[in-house]
Amino acid sequence: MAGHEPQLLPTLGCMKAILIVDVQRDFTEGGALACEGGANVAGAITDYLRTNASDYHLVAASRDWHNPGEDNGGHFASEPDFIDTWPVHCVAGSEGAQYHPNLDQSLIEVEVHKGMGEPAYSAFEGRSEGGQNLEQVLKERGVDQLDIVGIAADYCVKASAADALKAGFRVRILSDLTAAVNAAGAKAAFADLEKEGVRIETAV
Repeated sequence: MAGHEPQLLPTLGCMKAILIVDVQRDFTEGGALACEGGANVAGAITDYLRTNASDYHLVAASRDWHNPGEDNGGHFASEPDFIDTWPVHCVAGSEGAQYHPNLDQSLIEVEVHKGMGEPAYSAFEGRSEGGQNLEQVLKERGVDQLDIVGIAADYCVKASAADALKAGFRVRILSDLTAAVNAAGAKAAFADLEKEGVRIETAV
């Protein structure tokens, strides 16, 4: 009809968040389960966020936070196979569980802890201080797009991306802002995730 302007439908979601996975001392050089390049990744994430803060509605982070004095459901082993069992790492309250100092903690708005008494790789297995899981936190904020960075690309980043897809988010991994236990493992992980619909891109 002449002169009639079409009604605009409300846009649902369309909010982007970034998830920083396990950028902790024990997963970086000198830590109990060090990934090569972890310290550099921590600093690069800080630089990226300071430059691109306006792109994100929310900055979330996860931390391994294992119970002291136990094997956390078989996650820790005295003779680990580095596939399903690991040396003691990221024990709650320890120095190794702290964020790497190159990561600016003041940029993080929401944090979840995971692995409290059981094996846990995905950040979506974690809980916030208020007891919410990560999916609840993100969806309450209207987030529908999630960028993922952090450590380790072939384990916790991979698992977090897979769970984000299952939860219905559009997912992108910024590969140059990740560090891996094994470079070949990270390459294979990214290839698998791409097949499922995760975008693998670089921040630079």
